[in-house]
Amino acid sequence: SKTILYLNNLAAKAFQKIYKTKREDTNRFVHFWKIEVPMIVYQYRRYVFYAFALFLSFIAIGALSAAYDDTFVRLILGDNYVNMTLENIEAGDPVAVYKSGSNWGSAFGITLNNLYVGMLSFIYGVFGGIGTGYVLLNNGIMLGAFQFFFYREGVFWESVRGIWIHGSMEIFAIVIEGAAGLILGASILFPKTYSRLTSFKIGMKDGVKILISTFPFTVLAGILEGYVTRYSNTMPNWLSVGIILITLSIISFYYLIYPHLVHKK
Repeated sequence: SKTILYLNNLAAKAFQKIYKTKREDTNRFVHFWKIEVPMIVYQYRRYVFYAFALFLSFIAIGALSAAYDDTFVRLILGDNYVNMTLENIEAGDPVAVYKSGSNWGSAFGITLNNLYVGMLSFIYGVFGGIGTGYVLLNNGIMLGAFQFFFYREGVFWESVRGIWIHGSMEIFAIVIEGAAGLILGASILFPKTYSRLTSFKIGMKDGVKILISTFPFTVLAGILEGYVTRYSNTMPNWLSVGIILITLSIISFYYLIYPHLVHKK
């Protein structure tokens, strides 16, 4: 109403007079990563759970489909990739595909592609979250079929110790980006006490912040895939497993544990 607008304007003027000499926080960048993002993630923790639940369900669907249909893996991954991987398995190097190309070229191309997928997952949330669900569906089913394919060929461990060196952060980031997309979709479908436009603006702003927070992890995953994964079959088990556990622990702590610590503090 006009009364509310009038009172809001008075409050804004009062605020400006009181805080007009307040110094701007020069450590805004650190505050964004240390406080702002974790608080937003905590606020929308339900959507992080929803994204993980959806993604794990799609992985299970992909694995079960591959288990009960021998043609499913070729349908999802393509004949060329499957035939090439079978040849690599026979040659004793199941993840040889990650050795193609130069280090920096692979890292750069992979990083761009993963950033594109993440932004797409978020932007598609504008369709009520259905578009985001579709991106999670594609990636989840592909991952489930992919891992079962290696399991069926008897090289599951070799694939895990190679692929998940970069996959821990890459896949985790995709799920978090999916959560950001679901937040955007929910802001449109469930505006609560806000107008739908205001709710959309809030969902867009918070979702973008979560999306941006995944970029460093996505970049690091690309670097690992371009520079480290290609040596997975020559490095000792303790080193590859150590890298996997460390990368998974870092991103898990930041999105699943740290937000609760910040909120409690």
